[in-house]
Amino acid sequence: MKTQYFPAADRGVKDIGWLKSNFFFSFSDFYHPMRSAFGTLIAFNDDYVEAGKGFGTHPHVNMEIISVLLKGKMNHKDSMGYSTEIEAPAVQIMSAGSGLRHEEYNIGTEEVNFLQIWILPKQQNISPRYQQRSFPQEKRKNKLVTIVSGEEGMEHCWINQNAKLSLGYYEQPASVTYAFNPLNKCLFIFSIDGSLRVQDQVLQPRDAIGIWETGEVTLQCGEKTTFLVIETPVNQK
Repeated sequence: MKTQYFPAADRGVKDIGWLKSNFFFSFSDFYHPMRSAFGTLIAFNDDYVEAGKGFGTHPHVNMEIISVLLKGKMNHKDSMGYSTEIEAPAVQIMSAGSGLRHEEYNIGTEEVNFLQIWILPKQQNISPRYQQRSFPQEKRKNKLVTIVSGEEGMEHCWINQNAKLSLGYYEQPASVTYAFNPLNKCLFIFSIDGSLRVQDQVLQPRDAIGIWETGEVTLQCGEKTTFLVIETPVNQK
């Protein structure tokens, strides 16, 4: 097993007033020569948006864009005709494919906090698509729930990549074993709240760890611990 520790304190920071972003990988004005991606995961941003503010209409092409809404309420409008609202805890995805345009604004009365995740697609220039799902905390207590997958399903969002995102919330201390096919796969584990130990590494809130060359990982959760596991290909093909 190989690991790479990503402490929260080492993230890139962008503060433009209404938007405060924290970057694990090179993004926007932040550049880190040794952190351009982790497998097909090329962006993991921890974003905070003031009430009434947001992102005006802008384009995307050939990218799997995932938003994990942890706090607040946002709208979504795009060139495919979707006009929706999403409220935490929830997830939305866009398979940008051949191209789309969209906007996102904080339409609530409190600050929004969401994780913006970009993953390289499996196939290029597919027809763009959008999807959202809600994941109430009471329905995912003390278990690891799939929120995004490369396979279609009624309970999660699906994307154009052999990847999987799982959200865990444990009220009581627990030991969780995550098993996966090690062939061309790696894990990126992000601690949201609480105490989390991954193998021998203790993760404080907003720390992360990357893991590869193994097929099983043990996670030790403390009380009221929330975390995200991203399983994604090491290489695009």
